[in-house]
Amino acid sequence: MSKQARIVSYVLLGVLGALVAGAGALVQAGWFPGGLLLGLAGCVAVFYGGVKLTGTRVGAIAPAAVWVVCVMLLSSTRPEGDFLFAAGLGPYVYLLGGAMAGVICATLPQLPPSGANSA
Repeated sequence: MSKQARIVSYVLLGVLGALVAGAGALVQAGWFPGGLLLGLAGCVAVFYGGVKLTGTRVGAIAPAAVWVVCVMLLSSTRPEGDFLFAAGLGPYVYLLGGAMAGVICATLPQLPPSGANSA
């Protein structure tokens, strides 16, 4: 994959990370516990898919970093008193589980190509 294609991939993965953060924030409280599992599955799919798409760890770091920023922005209260994350078990599991999924996907060991010889 060329350098330009990777940069475009990282930007698109960042956009996907933002979309997954917003969708997961809305779904995790709506259909507990199914929505929580769906939100976390979306996180894992984007993070691990980024690794497989780009072949680098940055493929998971880019969407995970954008996801964390978006979730932190969504968890803060607004002057009107609105917020998306209420205090409870579900939102905390979503926040910690999504962050852990990003770290796990970014630190998975790189496997050699299937045709490589091990010496």
